[in-house]
Amino acid sequence: MRFATAESSSPAGHNAGDPSLLGELLECGPRDSMDPHARTEAGVQTNGNKRSRVLKIGHGGTLDSAAAGVLVVGIGKGTKMLSTMLSGSKKYTAVGLLGKATDTLDATGKVTEEKPFDQITKRDLENVLQKFTGDIMQVPPLYSALKKDGERLSTLMKRGEAVEAKPARPVRVYSLSLQQFQPPLFTLDVECGGGFYVRSLVNDIGKELSTCATMQELTRTKHGPFTLEEHVLYEDKWTIDEIARSLEHCTSLLPGELSHKKLKTEHPSETAVSWEDK
Repeated sequence: MRFATAESSSPAGHNAGDPSLLGELLECGPRDSMDPHARTEAGVQTNGNKRSRVLKIGHGGTLDSAAAGVLVVGIGKGTKMLSTMLSGSKKYTAVGLLGKATDTLDATGKVTEEKPFDQITKRDLENVLQKFTGDIMQVPPLYSALKKDGERLSTLMKRGEAVEAKPARPVRVYSLSLQQFQPPLFTLDVECGGGFYVRSLVNDIGKELSTCATMQELTRTKHGPFTLEEHVLYEDKWTIDEIARSLEHCTSLLPGELSHKKLKTEHPSETAVSWEDK
């Protein structure tokens, strides 16, 4: 993963192409990614004139490989803030397809079942949604990031190994609404807590309607205080100036005790970047 540097002058009088400044800016806090194919586990190395080091990167929760939207990434010291900052709810927009089921519960999988759906009305679907709101029990999909003996279930499934479904577990759905109904497609807005699988929701809705359904598209629009509309930094804006502006904008989202705290650098000779209010 490479971050471009701008040729114009950067904040605090540093040269925008100085990778050491880039490293300091990245260490300050979480970032958002809109690239559904971005590698979240990659290391980012800064090569300055005096030193070379690798920044730690961690994300605030997995996102399906075929999905898009908000994926909050902590870089450097920002990795330690993720659990605190992302304790709130998540929001998704999902497009479901009636009449077909797949082994992955989404459009990337193989079709395992087909059933008629012509009898289903908008009212039927709206009535069913009420059963999936509040505190409910949900069985996670077999193709998931959940692990067995240290390996992801999705990895075991792809190798053709036998995998038993995990038991149903409690999840919370704060709100669930039907935005569009154009059979066989329907669009949902979902706000939920952690551990919730939208793929499983769409699959369960199909079963409740006496047919089957699979998820066609998924976009995460909110994770904690970060939203798709306000905080995502698209790849074409990965410049030193845009990164600096993004970090300033995110300052207001930091917990109170951190928003006034100056983050120390690991090397005494480095310039510290302050989160103090201006």
